[in-house]
Amino acid sequence: MGQLFSKKNKEVFSTPIGSMNNPVTVQVLGICSALAVTAKLEPAIVMGLSVTVITAFSNVVISFLRKTIPNRIRIIVQLVVVAALVTIVSEILKAFAYDVSVQLSVYVGLIITNCILMGRLEAFAMQNAPWESFLDGVGNGLGYAKILIIVAFFRELLGSGTILGFNILNYNPIKETGYVNNGLMLMPPMALIIVACIIWYDRSRHRDLQEK
Repeated sequence: MGQLFSKKNKEVFSTPIGSMNNPVTVQVLGICSALAVTAKLEPAIVMGLSVTVITAFSNVVISFLRKTIPNRIRIIVQLVVVAALVTIVSEILKAFAYDVSVQLSVYVGLIITNCILMGRLEAFAMQNAPWESFLDGVGNGLGYAKILIIVAFFRELLGSGTILGFNILNYNPIKETGYVNNGLMLMPPMALIIVACIIWYDRSRHRDLQEK
């Protein structure tokens, strides 16, 4: 049990979630979906959890198969595994969270080409045991989800005046008081600006990141 939660394994899990090796702000992966699905908080949460589940279990499967996969077809095998998991997640969303599935549209299917998944499969799962690969997948998925949730929180709050559909900033047209929704926050460029602000904040706090 001690080996399962060794210091090394804890670092494998926690480093991507934090600021030092976050897949979005440091590795600059998964930016496209960070721009596309963060206008509302709910689809951002679902997207983040979906990527976490798929990254974790695809890492485990590839780790189990790593010694039997011929090098020349390893990318094809990785794509098949990811595609199968994406299909399962997509069908589950359609069955139990159809409205969110509609909001995510094609972006669930595009998880197949998410750079975070392919990067972790190539860089980690192909060289490490299943348990370590699982922790790496969960850590990177949660690190990705964290950025999506932060971006979506500010975009929905300032763009729609709501959080998870509940009114937070209400404008009263009669008294002309309250917050007027900023439609610019709902446009994709604002997601990029918020991500840039997060990157700036992280690098200002950690000198080591300034050299990357």
